[in-house]
Amino acid sequence: MKTFSIILALFFTSPVWAQDLDGAKQRKLLRTGGMVLEEIQNSPDQNIPAGLIAKAKAIIVFPTMLKAGFFVGARYGKGFASVRSKESGEWGAPAFLYTAGGSFGFQFGAEAVDLILLVMSQRGLEGLLSEKFTLGGDIALAAGPVGRHAEAAVDVFMQGEIYSYSRSKGIFGGVSLKGTIITSDIDANQAYYGKPLTAENILISNQAGEIPESGKQFIKIFNHLAPYKNGN
Repeated sequence: MKTFSIILALFFTSPVWAQDLDGAKQRKLLRTGGMVLEEIQNSPDQNIPAGLIAKAKAIIVFPTMLKAGFFVGARYGKGFASVRSKESGEWGAPAFLYTAGGSFGFQFGAEAVDLILLVMSQRGLEGLLSEKFTLGGDIALAAGPVGRHAEAAVDVFMQGEIYSYSRSKGIFGGVSLKGTIITSDIDANQAYYGKPLTAENILISNQAGEIPESGKQFIKIFNHLAPYKNGN
């Protein structure tokens, strides 16, 4: 895995990336998202079970989603999603998203959270492609199983529609993702693809056109970190 870390770093710091015409912020977001997933998968006791991630229809990554609050909380972050090809099982071009939400109840403090969501069902995928997608609303959201022990019984957990995995970088009490809204970041998609595209345009309708070189490298990396399982 250490060797792969070096390869990943080379991918995202090579001159090819510097020459891309796509947005610098979006390249950085993809790079950070790849590193977050790699670090989580490199933690034997806290990683996402391979059998579960192999069956995911889509993956959503929000590196460094910010949360803060004093009894009334707020969340905001930028991220991206990718959908598996039904034919090959490989991840497709990334669509950029942003999230915002509020919550009530006991909470105090502030933190930055790396968030990964696995979309397991067709209904969850359709929700992701809607104009505004609310976590824990009509679609079930559950904390995902982690580690070696979960791997052996992963089929037991295959009843949820979306599984969440988060890694905290601070201190926060009473945090919940329920009510968080995920929306297409059309400005970010415009900066990256040169077109004002929604998540549906990119993930399902394949309207992105030529994928920037950084996007192709992202696909290679995620296919390595979250490979397809034959028979998915």
